[in-house]
Amino acid sequence: MDDLYFQLTPDTRSMTEASPTLNVHSIESFGTHDGPGIRLVVFLQGCNLKCLYCQNADTIQTKGGQLMTVDEIVRRAVNMKPYFGRRGGVTISGGEPLLQSKRLIPLFERLKAESIHTNIDTNATVAGIDAQKLISELSDLVMFDMKHTTEAGFENLTGRNGLQTAIELIALREKSQKPYWLRYVLIPGYTNKPEYLQWLIDQFSGNKYLERVEILPYHKLGQYKWEALGEKYQLEDVRENTPEEIEQARLMLEPHFKEVISK
Repeated sequence: MDDLYFQLTPDTRSMTEASPTLNVHSIESFGTHDGPGIRLVVFLQGCNLKCLYCQNADTIQTKGGQLMTVDEIVRRAVNMKPYFGRRGGVTISGGEPLLQSKRLIPLFERLKAESIHTNIDTNATVAGIDAQKLISELSDLVMFDMKHTTEAGFENLTGRNGLQTAIELIALREKSQKPYWLRYVLIPGYTNKPEYLQWLIDQFSGNKYLERVEILPYHKLGQYKWEALGEKYQLEDVRENTPEEIEQARLMLEPHFKEVISK
């Protein structure tokens, strides 16, 4: 089934006080790349990082987007339940979802009450009680986007440091005994050195609840969005991966984790 993706447009319907609102950039129905099964993927507006390779640069600014009630998102999810099957559900992505943690809590509680599987796709650099509750209690799955394996590399790639916070949130998820995935973009000259992959092995290979490691190839599909925003794409001269590089990374990680996927 083909993915259905649409940009939200201004909505004149009233937002009731009883239903919190989220600042939403767009929604993808029938998504198949953001967690298990068929999913309703809600992209939130606003991110605390500015990754040089970001393919959704239009979601970085906190301004913009469209306010959408928790009630409306739940209605969409309930209407899609026949398509979710046993594995699908709702994924909250971004931007960075944890920036809106307090308002996500009632959404996840409502989805849980409807027996709908929930997933957060996060850069894991937003701390706080509400973010911790989402990570440790409410999310059925968390996908952690590991940006880099050194603080210097992390800051160079994203514009701020955050590696230690990511390590702590992943440890919190592991302690909760709930499943999670790691995603790592293999960027030539930035994240593809063997010692960086070895760090992933040393840091996480003993974690019992880490179900999957995904090696994602670097690509320039989002370059046009940077240009549309009037900004220069900083990695214009960085080449894309060869199939051999992706395979070498997979072979290095595979013996140490339950499942390693290269896309």
